Amino acid sequence: MTNAGKKRLVALVAVLVAGGALSFIALGGLEQNLVYYWNAQELLDRGEKAYGATVRLGGVVKNGSVKWDASTLKLDFAVGIAPEAVGPSVVVHATGAPPQMFREGMGVVVEGRYDGQVFTADRVLVKHSNEYRPPAPGEKASEIYSTLVE
Repeated sequence: MTNAGKKRLVALVAVLVAGGALSFIALGGLEQNLVYYWNAQELLDRGEKAYGATVRLGGVVKNGSVKWDASTLKLDFAVGIAPEAVGPSVVVHATGAPPQMFREGMGVVVEGRYDGQVFTADRVLVKHSNEYRPPAPGEKASEIYSTLVE
């Protein structure tokens, strides 16, 4: 083999090793960094596979489920597919002040972990319509939106 052929072979091996290392770094920890988006039924269907995984749980805050303690900033509520009592739901525990528009019947996305009993949320986001409706003449904005901290 000539000297030029050896240099090409060394260069090719170096490129393949570098490409393999880069692929391993990029894709190696991918599974651990995924954040799944599930509704309550999908989360419950996963069973033990969902325990400890970082998940974004989407749904609607169940009517009558909100328990807010302003002195300790603890918020407990249930998320389901519909605001009524029908259908599966997941109990969510969050700390910190809830978003201003948070209320029963409102669409939410909570990010956190599920332990089989309670979903512990690190973040609570409200989902709302992008349609704006100004208050009618004589109607106050507080009459349109009810929140926990009025």
